[in-house]
Amino acid sequence: MTAHPADCKPAVEGVHMIVRRPTRSIVLGTVAIGGTAPVSVQSMTTTDTRDARATLRQITALARAGCEIARVAVPDTDAATSLRNIVRNSPLPVVADIHFDARLALRAIEAGAHGIRINPGNLGGPDNVRQVARAAAAHRTVVRVGINAGSLGTKGRRPGPERLPRAMVDAALACCELLEQEGCHSLKVSLKASDVQTTVAAYRLLASRADYPLHLGVTEAGTREVGTLKSAVAFGCLLLEGIGDTLRVSLTAPPVEEVKAGIRILEAAGLRHPQPDIISCPTCGRTRINLFGLVRAVEREVARLKRQGFHIDLDKIAIMGCEVNGPGEAREADVGVAGGRGRGVLFKHGKVVKTLDEGDLLPALLEEVRRHATPTAAHPDRRT
Repeated sequence: MTAHPADCKPAVEGVHMIVRRPTRSIVLGTVAIGGTAPVSVQSMTTTDTRDARATLRQITALARAGCEIARVAVPDTDAATSLRNIVRNSPLPVVADIHFDARLALRAIEAGAHGIRINPGNLGGPDNVRQVARAAAAHRTVVRVGINAGSLGTKGRRPGPERLPRAMVDAALACCELLEQEGCHSLKVSLKASDVQTTVAAYRLLASRADYPLHLGVTEAGTREVGTLKSAVAFGCLLLEGIGDTLRVSLTAPPVEEVKAGIRILEAAGLRHPQPDIISCPTCGRTRINLFGLVRAVEREVARLKRQGFHIDLDKIAIMGCEVNGPGEAREADVGVAGGRGRGVLFKHGKVVKTLDEGDLLPALLEEVRRHATPTAAHPDRRT
């Protein structure tokens, strides 16, 4: 295996480099997946796909939040008909989510969907899979083979927990073989369960057996807080092992929250530049300033500048509660503040440049942030 040139660069000398699992390369609309491409963030719309205008508004919001691939539900023929308008006007590649009816997959392909997601556990058998494969191959449509643990087997015959990961992988490979026999080779695979252990075991097993790009996900993960934690644990295990090419943090929450969580997980794994990384101490009895308020204010300002199309040319901003965790502990930060009793300091790269009253700390730090904000168009893609 060779190191992935974009995603493996360590921030600190001596840090273990992530060696990305080699996969085949595919292209979904304008997004490269697998090979040497960065890990992409995906989400799914919650609108009625038959309402193209509402769906496009939500996709646009997802794009502004940093999403790179949008999936939409296609539950009926009206939704499939609406899909053509959505694909034509979407700022992101569109994946049609198909269940139960192979005819909907054919309609979605005809409508120009950049990709389709099928679940072989509910598509109606091998003949239907082959029919979809031929259409996808003819239109060069990417197919995601989406295996869900709950869709395996029939009621009362599902494999037990110890056999479930292997059963999921076997189902995925059987479906991929059918697709490839019909000339459909632009494939990626997901293996989702609602628990972390099964999910991680299944992805590890498939990664050892095939070169398909993998879409990471924990299905039915839960609320924003619980679902993010479960996804972070599962994705963290896999991403640090070099496994995973796209991901979705599935939450019972607005889809923009899924995108935010996915980006933060990639940042934490060292696979995406934080732009900038805002660090703060955990606080203790020495803290004498409103640290929570300072951090929230800086996060809001950074988010506001990004929404307005600015890039912030700072790698790390530090907001520290006292002199113990001040310039010394945060010397790697480009700029930061550290509080005291009624006063504090502004520092850059570990050196104090100004002593300020407590009320002047936030304005001084925000001034530094704004001073380093320039139009995003002037900078290359910093996803890695």
